[in-house]
Amino acid sequence: MNVMTKRYEQPIPFGWYAIEYSDKLKAGDVKPLQYFGEELVLFRTESGEAQVLDAYCPHLGAHLGHGGLVKGESISCPFHAWEFNGEGMATNIPYAKRTPPKVKNKQCIKSYPVVEKNQMIWAWYHPYDEAPTFEVEEIAEIGHEDWSEVSTYEWTIPTIIQETGENAADLAHFITVHGMPNMPEGDVIYDGVRRITEFDGNAKAVKEDGTIDRDDTSNNEAIHLYSANTGPGLSLQRFSRMFDIVMMGTMTPIDDQSMQLRFNFTLPNAATDIKKAIAEGIRNEIVHQVEQDIPIWEHKKYLPKPILCDGDGPIGQYRRWFKQFYAEKPVETTESKEELIATV
Repeated sequence: MNVMTKRYEQPIPFGWYAIEYSDKLKAGDVKPLQYFGEELVLFRTESGEAQVLDAYCPHLGAHLGHGGLVKGESISCPFHAWEFNGEGMATNIPYAKRTPPKVKNKQCIKSYPVVEKNQMIWAWYHPYDEAPTFEVEEIAEIGHEDWSEVSTYEWTIPTIIQETGENAADLAHFITVHGMPNMPEGDVIYDGVRRITEFDGNAKAVKEDGTIDRDDTSNNEAIHLYSANTGPGLSLQRFSRMFDIVMMGTMTPIDDQSMQLRFNFTLPNAATDIKKAIAEGIRNEIVHQVEQDIPIWEHKKYLPKPILCDGDGPIGQYRRWFKQFYAEKPVETTESKEELIATV
C-alpha cells in the first residue's frame, strides 16, 4: 500500500495573516473559514468588532460557522444556543439553571487576536498561543482618498509561504521564468521581522494602451521597486517608473501544505489616463508573472541544502531571516507535568 507523504515538513510560521476583506463582513455576519490547519469561525458583533474562534462548540461539537447567529457581542451555537464572546468564554446558556464549572468564567474555545488594517481583517496565529510580538504594517495608500479603490486577485496554491517569498530573493528566475532582460540590482536590509528590498532594473516596455509585447526583447524601460515584508503574511511593493502603483500582497496558510495568496493594487487618482493605462499594464504583468510561477510551486520540492551559485541571489540570507517565524516548542517543566497529571 502506498503511503502518502507530505511535500513540506516545515511547521506553519507564526504571524499576522489576512483572513477576509473588511467590507465583506457586515455587523451580524458569520463565516466559516479554514486556515492554519483548523476550522474557524469569523463573525462581526453588533457593535462592529470582528472576532475569530475555533469553530466547534465545546458543548456537543456543532460548527459555529454553519448556522451560528450573532447575539450582541457573542455568537450563538446553532445546536443548543450556547453563546460565546470573542474571547471564547461562554456568556449565556439559555436553558441551564447553572453554568458548568468547566465553563464558568473560563475560556472554553480558542480565540485569535484580531486587528483591521489596510481594509482587511487580520488574525494572529501562533502554534503555542503566544501573544503577538509585532504589528501589522499600515499601508498609507490603501483606502486613501487620493488613491483608487483596490483591485484584487486571489490564488490557492499547494505550497508554503517560505517558497513563494523566496522568489524575491531568487534573482536568476526573473530572467529564466519571466523573460526579464537582466537581473535586478539593489540592496536588501534585514531588520527584525522586516525585510526591505530596493531594486533598479529593466522591464518590458508598456505601450500607451497598457499592453506589453512579451516577444519584444529590445524595447525595455527602467523600473524602480521598493519592497517590504513585515512578518511572513504581508508584503508591500511600490513600483515607480513614469507612473506609480502600490501592491499589498497577503499570504495566508490554509494548512502546512497549502496557502492563499492575494494581490491588492491601488493607483493614484491624479494620474493621467495614459499613466493609468501603463500602471494597469504593469499590474497585469505582475499577475501574469505569478501565474508563471504557480506551476513551478505546484510541482517543486523544498531542498534544505540546495546547490547554489553566485548568480542566484541572497537565497541563504532570506532563509535565515524567515527561520525566526518557526516557533520552538516550549520546554515542558516539572510543574506542567504535575498539573497535567492532576487533571487526568
